Amino acid sequence: MKSPEKNSEGMNQTSRRNFLRLTGAAIPTIALAGLEVSRFAHAAGSDIIRVGMIGCGGRNSGAAVQALRADSGARLVAMCDIFMDRVKAKREEIKKQMPDQVVVDDDHCFVGLESYKRVIECSDVVLIANAAKFHPIHMMAAIEAGKHVFVEKPHGIDPYGVKLTAKACELARKKNLCVVSGLHSRHHPGYAETVEKIHDGAIGDVITIEEKFLRPPYNVIPRNPALSELQWQLSTQYHFNWLSGDDVVQSLVHNLDRATWVLNGQTPVRCYGMGGRSSMVDQIYGNVFDHHAVVYEYASGVKIFAFCRTTTGCYDEYSSIVHGSKGKASIMGCRIWGETNWRSQANGDPYQIEHNKLFAAIRSGTPINNGDYMVKSTMIAVMGQISCYTGKAITWEEINNSDFFYPPKPEDCRDDMEPPVKPGPDGTYPVYIPGKTKLI
Repeated sequence: MKSPEKNSEGMNQTSRRNFLRLTGAAIPTIALAGLEVSRFAHAAGSDIIRVGMIGCGGRNSGAAVQALRADSGARLVAMCDIFMDRVKAKREEIKKQMPDQVVVDDDHCFVGLESYKRVIECSDVVLIANAAKFHPIHMMAAIEAGKHVFVEKPHGIDPYGVKLTAKACELARKKNLCVVSGLHSRHHPGYAETVEKIHDGAIGDVITIEEKFLRPPYNVIPRNPALSELQWQLSTQYHFNWLSGDDVVQSLVHNLDRATWVLNGQTPVRCYGMGGRSSMVDQIYGNVFDHHAVVYEYASGVKIFAFCRTTTGCYDEYSSIVHGSKGKASIMGCRIWGETNWRSQANGDPYQIEHNKLFAAIRSGTPINNGDYMVKSTMIAVMGQISCYTGKAITWEEINNSDFFYPPKPEDCRDDMEPPVKPGPDGTYPVYIPGKTKLI
């Protein structure tokens, strides 16, 4: 039977939850910190919840708007990025959409790799969506300071980072702080209904899962000759693996998270992958691969066949198809066919819903923590990426016993550092070679 899966994800904006009308009290200058602060982890004596942004790219700008829409008492109070012009441009962009909730003055616009510390000091809720290398360390710093966190995927680009994320999530549990993941599929009403039907046996036993994220290169920008080598790489971080982790970790993690959801949190015994560069080889594409394929094997006999590609002029598809003994399911199409024919009518904007849940949890004093699937799904992506880079089969035991990191460690990065990769004589960057590269 032909799959009804669409080639791209369609989502409709959903109405945000109705919250208690809150007062517009002045924002205090000192954030509340300490243990056991979930119910009161916003400005003392006020209904205002101060929000700070670490990273001012398009994703975090969207997250900021969603956070402000989620709670009328939320105020954006601090922002940081590696470029001040980006901070100020995004401040104005967000303010146009949410004029009464953006109160960031120039003194709370910060710049540089260390500026995340200033944002954390000023905020009650921290939104983290910058270069993925830094997600775990920024998350840990915010939680140590007693702040709630929304953190974009991926939650680490290597075993070192994923393990730090696990520690941060555990600390958040001890402090009763919220941790919400940018793996937004878990918050899509139609996806949730489809996965529930699969769990209830609508397609019988799961046999294989087919995951695809095939698209043109993401966020390609021309090189600005005024930037230093480090600034250039940071400005186009998706194309450097020491910053983004490459496309299995950066993009296919969404698919792998949906597959892990279907499998009730099972983890693979091992995986083997292949990948490389075919046509996206110019300097603007950095040192990442432009195609990957990974096979994941499970103790139950289930296999996941996962593919991602970032090339132009090719067939594109973004889908998650589950093959069962009695039928098939398209998670992103919210449909099942075979012995059971069914389609979900539920819809909603998962990006907004995840923030609605975050702020509702803060207001109610009932913390939510997405740590379990954040860590599992990200580590599954990391093992697949490393298998593609090395050409070796990687076991779940091996990846979890490894402390490998793409150098330098995030805590050792500074504004005046030299980047770990440099262009060669022809201006292009060296890439890993499967069969020769050794990482773990």
